[in-house]
Amino acid sequence: MIGVNQVNQLLPVPSGPLEIPALETFNSNFTDAGTPPIYFSLVIPTYNECKNVKSIVEKLSHLLDGSIPGNYELIVVDDDSPDRTWEVALSLTPEYPQLRVMRREEERGLSTAVIRGWQAARGEVLGVIDADLQHPPETLLQLLAEIQRGADLAAASRHVAEGGVSDWSVVRRFLSRGAQTLGLVILPGVVGRVSDPMSGYFMVRRSCIAGKTMNPAGYKILIEVLGRGDIRWIGEVGYVFQERQEGESKVTWKQYIEYLRHLLRLRFARWPMGKFLRFGIVGFSGVFVNMGVLYVLRDILNWELTRSLIVAAELAIISNFLWNDLWTFGDISKRQPGKRQRLKRLLKFNTICLMGLILNVLLVNLLFNVFGMNEYLANLIAIAAVTLWNFWINMKLSWRVTEVDR
Repeated sequence: MIGVNQVNQLLPVPSGPLEIPALETFNSNFTDAGTPPIYFSLVIPTYNECKNVKSIVEKLSHLLDGSIPGNYELIVVDDDSPDRTWEVALSLTPEYPQLRVMRREEERGLSTAVIRGWQAARGEVLGVIDADLQHPPETLLQLLAEIQRGADLAAASRHVAEGGVSDWSVVRRFLSRGAQTLGLVILPGVVGRVSDPMSGYFMVRRSCIAGKTMNPAGYKILIEVLGRGDIRWIGEVGYVFQERQEGESKVTWKQYIEYLRHLLRLRFARWPMGKFLRFGIVGFSGVFVNMGVLYVLRDILNWELTRSLIVAAELAIISNFLWNDLWTFGDISKRQPGKRQRLKRLLKFNTICLMGLILNVLLVNLLFNVFGMNEYLANLIAIAAVTLWNFWINMKLSWRVTEVDR
């Protein structure tokens, strides 16, 4: 049994947003408390791991004592396990002074456990490893070496040289690769940066994720760190994923569903939905400008049709540009307010909209003439595709800061 004094040694559970504080914040806080910051903090999230926690702490302590003695900490974050894993971990603290224990009684989930652990950590480098010994502790030193070489993030991978899995079934291999492929389709710019985006064994410099509000779902946090952090240099180290020796696997179908939700959440977080909605509203208003001008030119001024269509379309484009410049991309326009820059944006906007019109005609003809689709449905699909085209290309080309008036 552990005493009351030991229970009082539990780390308080951070609350509020899942945001990692900068190291400077810890410098001031810990200096006052007499506990200065350290180089490396390794979080070990647990749930019903009482049979494994002593072994993992022993192995990790032995490795790190030989590599960075006194300059690390191990943080067990337990989700109030029924087998009282937190209590077993706490009983080890007299023997392992670098060990700290957190017991979460309100929140649940591996990803949030990792972030709460990082919030309480003092390290310049933050890491995570499973408690079930499926991640070989020896690989930790290779990951540290990658960070010391200058990497912002070092990940253990099953899909590089010297990597693999020990004894997985065909079904589990298929699901793992399928999840990776799905990630590449939904979030290629994030998932494609590493060979094993499902890895739960990695470390990252605090400075790369400090101040970023995390919003993970499920049990995989690496894609969250890649998606929201400022990660430039990534190092990968091969490892062989081991079979669990004690306890039960926590991988279920629910985890794969949460992984899909996480991918979609990150995808939409990286897509500027507010700007896209404003762009759509402005585009819709342009329809009324176009129709109103066309009515005046044709029915009141009696212009011929082709000239009326061209002028009406151009005035609608100019109207759309002015509203987008003022409202949709106003935050960017303010940073380059000169007349010359505005004229350049208008010319680019015109060109892109013309290309969008050509794309619209080509898509409608393809869907209607080749695939036999209803012409109105074909036009609707083409309009949706062209709207996405116009928004994305305009954001990348028309509204980007290349020069600023002085």
